[in-house]
Amino acid sequence: MSAAPGRSQASSHRSPQGEGTPVSAVQESSPSAGNLLEVRGLHAQYGATRVLHGLDFSVRQGGITTILGANGAGKTTTLRAVCGMVKTQGEIVLGGQRIDGKPTESIVRMGVAHVPDGRGTFLNFTVEENLRIGAYTRSDRAEVQADFERIYGYFPRLKERRRQQAGTLSGGEQQMLAVSRALMLKPRLLLLDEPSFGLAPLIVQELFEIFRTINQRDGISMLLVEQNASLALKLADHAYLLETGRVMISGTAESIRNDEAVRRSYLGY
Repeated sequence: MSAAPGRSQASSHRSPQGEGTPVSAVQESSPSAGNLLEVRGLHAQYGATRVLHGLDFSVRQGGITTILGANGAGKTTTLRAVCGMVKTQGEIVLGGQRIDGKPTESIVRMGVAHVPDGRGTFLNFTVEENLRIGAYTRSDRAEVQADFERIYGYFPRLKERRRQQAGTLSGGEQQMLAVSRALMLKPRLLLLDEPSFGLAPLIVQELFEIFRTINQRDGISMLLVEQNASLALKLADHAYLLETGRVMISGTAESIRNDEAVRRSYLGY
């Protein structure tokens, strides 16, 4: 759970229902620059099945937060909830504005871009056409053209293949395209769902280095769901560990990375 501004708190967490025993108290300090995203008491469900149970978490302005946990913990649902893609209760606040209850397109126009698991590229369209689709909410055509060059600077392989159909790209290149298309929205908050899935280790390492560069150069805040906990904790500044839709442990990524009990019990390494 996230600490309130100006206050530190121990981040081990027992769910309100009493389920789950914290493995370790990991110290969390309040972000000094303020939060872009604040989520409070988030519940989400599919039909009659409740998947998230009162989550509290935040993403710093210009920061990277990672959400970790086993399959079925509720990680992907958390991202879908922020995007308005599932039924929710609770508060989701972006830059001081409530976005819970808004349609997904409105949330996108407010600066939230989602890179889903499975990438979601248009396989029969070229790389360049996919990127233009990413900029569909924008009317600043000169800046859009400049952003093509900026993004090709991050992903030079896409520039080389800009006239190829997305379906002819490798898995790593398709993931780069999915991220690039989201960046064409010029987001304030980038949601990344399992970006390393199915990719070779060298490609994953390259991709995460680019994420860091994008965050540092462009100041884009990121909310990362990732199966590779070790890599995610090296990239992020804050982390939340979910189990059955509840936050079990939260804190700075460094403190969780250095806590052997948490790593053994929750992260498996």
